[in-house]
Amino acid sequence: MSHPTYPVTARWVTFPNGGDLIRGYLAEPEGTGPWGAIVTAPENLGVTEHRQAETRRLAAEGFVVLSVDPYSRIGGRPPQDYTTPEERRSKAFLAAKDETAVPDMQAGFDFLAGLPNIDPARIGTLGYCLGGGTSLAWAARPNKLACAVILYALPILPAAYSPDGKERSRLTLAPNIQCPLQLHFGTNDEAIPLEQTEALRAALLAQSPQPVDFHLYEGARHAYMDSTLERYSPEAAALTFQRFVAFFHQHLG
Repeated sequence: MSHPTYPVTARWVTFPNGGDLIRGYLAEPEGTGPWGAIVTAPENLGVTEHRQAETRRLAAEGFVVLSVDPYSRIGGRPPQDYTTPEERRSKAFLAAKDETAVPDMQAGFDFLAGLPNIDPARIGTLGYCLGGGTSLAWAARPNKLACAVILYALPILPAAYSPDGKERSRLTLAPNIQCPLQLHFGTNDEAIPLEQTEALRAALLAQSPQPVDFHLYEGARHAYMDSTLERYSPEAAALTFQRFVAFFHQHLG
């Protein structure tokens, strides 16, 4: 089923989480709504210009989309004091740990639910890479999410990415999933061993009390949706976008 696309307006907004002010990039289709809405958790690079463009692209499909900045408290960029790529990733994950990132996403949800052009019963989440883990963790906690889409989230966080210095498995979240899930992974992901992806799929399909729609893309590498990277896979990216837009229309339309 095809849906119309809409002109979009976008702006930076702020909203409270306790005593902190969190920022987000908000894109809205033109029209009165009421719209379904999506709270997005970005990759470990944060709300880059590419993520802003993708926020607008998704909003054009007929959703209000808020990309939450997980680095709001440290100037809107991941930590810059690193010497190796691995140290960069580790520090980014630690700065956007579930303990702060999930409540920030919930604060984004509450902000959207208070907007006059949004139906608060039709709000979902979308997460990429680091943010995919954030959205998956959120989906396994008490929430009012209508659905969640997870892109190439690490099924098992290495000890160096975890605040307590211990490996953190997302597989244990499976029995606690609170909303319908759709997940997307590439078979050639350099950051995620394929056996971890398969283990997450098996755990979710066996244990999730909610429906799970799991997709694997042959030959696709990590962050294959990002058209600014040499790892970009146009075919997998197009199919992924088509599938999650349809999923959002199903649950938020």
